[in-house]
Amino acid sequence: MSSRVRGAAALAGAMALVLVAVGRASAHVKYVTPGSDPVAVAEFVQSVLTDPFAVAVLLGGAVTVAGLGGVYLQLRPFPNDVRTFRETMSSYQNLVPWLLRLSVGLPLVGAGFAGYFFSPIVQTGSPTFTRLFGITVGFLILFGFGTRLVAGVGLLAYLVGLALEPALLLAFEYVPGFLAIALVGGGKPSADHVIASMAADDRTLYSKIDPFYRRVAEPFVERTSHLTAFVPTIVRIGLGIAFIYLGITQKIMAPGDALAVVAKYDLTAVVPVAPELWVVGAGLTEALVGVLLIAGAFTRAASAVAILLFTTTLFGLPDDPVLAHVSLFGLVSALLIAGGGPFSVDALLHSDEESVRPSRPTVE
Repeated sequence: MSSRVRGAAALAGAMALVLVAVGRASAHVKYVTPGSDPVAVAEFVQSVLTDPFAVAVLLGGAVTVAGLGGVYLQLRPFPNDVRTFRETMSSYQNLVPWLLRLSVGLPLVGAGFAGYFFSPIVQTGSPTFTRLFGITVGFLILFGFGTRLVAGVGLLAYLVGLALEPALLLAFEYVPGFLAIALVGGGKPSADHVIASMAADDRTLYSKIDPFYRRVAEPFVERTSHLTAFVPTIVRIGLGIAFIYLGITQKIMAPGDALAVVAKYDLTAVVPVAPELWVVGAGLTEALVGVLLIAGAFTRAASAVAILLFTTTLFGLPDDPVLAHVSLFGLVSALLIAGGGPFSVDALLHSDEESVRPSRPTVE
């Protein structure tokens, strides 16, 4: 094992020990929830399922979604438009590493300056460490310097934090984000690409003294380059889990908080239905998007719906922490470009090369 690999392992181990020493994180009031009285989940669900109008709306929505999917598969309308859209999205594949870095780096920098650990509801007992961690890891990922190593450290820190504070599941999208960045690297533009270009050019002075590129970076890329095709798979499954968790546990399984949000922002004035139906409908919609992403079915359409949900939330809830959603915005945008990837329903449904054998993001 090279000294640099040993150094990276030592750094990761130190990060884990520091996080453990910080102690169990404390969760604050979740995002925009104004506080609420507890509501029994069983009674809440029963009240919705025994309301004929609510049941009709939910069943009608399910039938409509299934019907639209079936009609599209049967008729395949506007084939030239769909093909052009896919080809255009695929032409942006070289931007995926940069987009992934923005998706993870920006919210981490914001978390560092705001003093929270990945999620706005989680703070540690060591605010100085939390700030330094977020700002340092975030800026290194944004600049694309030591990208793969930094992503690995960030992933380890998140997993250790999650073991100490389950509330970090609210920021689960960092897992696929870090994994994807570790596979594709910094891409272009990035400091890693500049350094790699200088190290690969035998005419430069740097190529004579570089201790890292040929010994570590190049062999790692060669051994893992075949895995970059699975980046869309990793991102959509990770995001799917996050959506299902948010839809089920934060809405349907926490009806008191969700109903309080509906009342706080008078959401029934936007769509005049019972608050209970609002909560269940929103939760099931998020869960459905998550299921579609995990299955890789209509991935780009599901990503577009997710972006619409985020945008509506940000405009509809004025005090919602925008930075907390940047990672979700960026990752679903990456899926909009990459599509479903391998092991997806889309790959089975489409005969074109993009869905069967997706282009790999540029690895630098």
